[in-house]
Amino acid sequence: MSRLVFLIMMVAVLSARAAAATKICSPDGRIVLSVAVSKGKVFYELERDGAAVMKPSALGFVLADGRLDSGFAVAGTDTASHDDTWRQVWGEDEYVRNHYNELTLHLVQKHGKRRRLDIVFRAFDDGIGFRYVIPAQPTVGRIAVKDEVTQFSLTHDAYAWSIPTNRTQYFEGIYTRQRVSDLDTVCTPLTIEYEPGLYMAIHEAALEDYAGINLASRGTTLVTALTPWSDGTKVYASQSMKSPWRIIMMADTPGGLITSRMMLNLNEPCRITDTSWIEPGKYVGIWWSIHKKKNTWEMGPKHGATTANVKRYIDFAARHGFSGVLAEGWNYGWGQGEQLSFMKAYPDFDIAGVADYALGKGLRFIAHMESWGNARLIEEQMDSAFAWYASMGIRVVKTGYVGRLMDGRELSASQYGIRHYRKVVEAAARHHIMIDNHEPAMPTGLQRTYPNLMTQEGVRGQEYNAWDTRGGNPPEHTATLPFTRCLAGPVDFTPAIFNFSEVVEGTHPHSTLAKQLAEFVVLYSPLQMAADEIANYEFHPALSFIESCPTTWSKTVVPNGVIGSYVTIARKERGGDTWFVGSLTGSDSREISLKLDFLDRDAVYEAFVYEDGEGADYQANPYSMGFRQVEVTAASVLSLRLARGGGAAIRIVKVR
Repeated sequence: MSRLVFLIMMVAVLSARAAAATKICSPDGRIVLSVAVSKGKVFYELERDGAAVMKPSALGFVLADGRLDSGFAVAGTDTASHDDTWRQVWGEDEYVRNHYNELTLHLVQKHGKRRRLDIVFRAFDDGIGFRYVIPAQPTVGRIAVKDEVTQFSLTHDAYAWSIPTNRTQYFEGIYTRQRVSDLDTVCTPLTIEYEPGLYMAIHEAALEDYAGINLASRGTTLVTALTPWSDGTKVYASQSMKSPWRIIMMADTPGGLITSRMMLNLNEPCRITDTSWIEPGKYVGIWWSIHKKKNTWEMGPKHGATTANVKRYIDFAARHGFSGVLAEGWNYGWGQGEQLSFMKAYPDFDIAGVADYALGKGLRFIAHMESWGNARLIEEQMDSAFAWYASMGIRVVKTGYVGRLMDGRELSASQYGIRHYRKVVEAAARHHIMIDNHEPAMPTGLQRTYPNLMTQEGVRGQEYNAWDTRGGNPPEHTATLPFTRCLAGPVDFTPAIFNFSEVVEGTHPHSTLAKQLAEFVVLYSPLQMAADEIANYEFHPALSFIESCPTTWSKTVVPNGVIGSYVTIARKERGGDTWFVGSLTGSDSREISLKLDFLDRDAVYEAFVYEDGEGADYQANPYSMGFRQVEVTAASVLSLRLARGGGAAIRIVKVR
């Protein structure tokens, strides 16, 4: 057979394979993913419960040296199934089931360089994920991605909750609801109220050496818009490349999105052999007093991070069961003209003495490394600084990147920023340091692989309630975050403000006191800060709830919730039988009937309920709070009256 005839026959075989769609289903059969090549382009479609959810959506890349989204034929397919259960070092659930069906589509371009591209699809009961793999091959050298052409083509328009990419710094925006067809370019997670009985969220998982994703609206089609380098290129790679997973989470209720663990399942297993030093906990610190203008970061007459003041916080933390104390502004670099250093304390702060004092009280000092966007300086100093901190018994470091661009030129969600954050987490792990990352890229589940990456900001947090001249965060904000930003992972929102006094007129937490307690449960972080000044906690009866509340859980359920209106989240402690519940609402008061069917059957519990009191209102009467104790079982229904901007926090203890 001549070479020409053989090639013609191979093209015919490849074309025949391309004509038929290849399908995989979720393990429960409700989700069906179809993939096909049509006229050389590859598309996927999605159905749920027999109804179309995504119409044909294009896949592929535009590279600097040509297109990798057309001219394809199917060279082969592989399928697999997987089902196991793994244990989280910490998290909202102790054990996570990882159950999916997988399809790998091997593509080859029929002309030109005949480059190969693999696309791996996984179908879970709670959604789908897919990623690109450019395998090493003779015709591929240095890879420069100009665009990723991934589409998410909805079958109809729908309302979505989003923050705009180009007008939001550090992801610190208010999520608003508008139609997909009216969106600008937006950040992910993008949460979509698709239709009755179907809620979706589009995001990514396992972002390790790539650019962060954004989505641009083209009618009812969402097109991937990667965060670029300063030269306009999106991603660089050498010879081969693996993208993050693109994920579409799906659930019958909004709460089902909260309890999805698909993003974690799409990350690699833990790469840290010994995790015994990774310890979740709750802490206090000199933070709110600085935002309220009572103290300063820089050294001076009102300096917050003095030896005496931090020891005062340590004494309080030890008395009330906290695991750490944070002090920002302990090091040089906050005042004008000072050279920034992560290893040089101000003269009025004895860091070694403070760290030792904390250890003697059974807790740890939490260090802070604010870089002002100088990522290179962190990389230059981090190994030495982390080793120094570890030698003093410091186990947690809060990093910061306040500055529009990293190193004056690159966006934090670009590949440049992603590579930097990864270096920091890996260096921290070498020295047994846990990281609380502020001004981050949007989380994508990397805490499964590196569980020392404890929590991240990437949210419009509590500090806006101290100094935002527009009045702070609206009451709906914390009723929206669990269904939007929090889907990406733990969030360092800094809840639990007890004193609502104003520095900026009209700016204060737009919540009741009971709602501040509820946020301690609802807004998950394994390192959770009780953010107020300690003077506002001392002798306050509400502090007892925070004292008793863990920060890592064995199980999480969402009994009810409507995005932007209200939410109730219940979490069971690890290693015990006690449940903690947070329920909160936006600007409307409401009555909540809370079924306790998540409790163990044939058991009796005592519920300790902290709730909005008589006349409570986030504007007129935020401090009114009631307390009651009631015997309950799994058959009980608790009635909760949530005031405007209000909430309830409940501790449910098994008694027999």
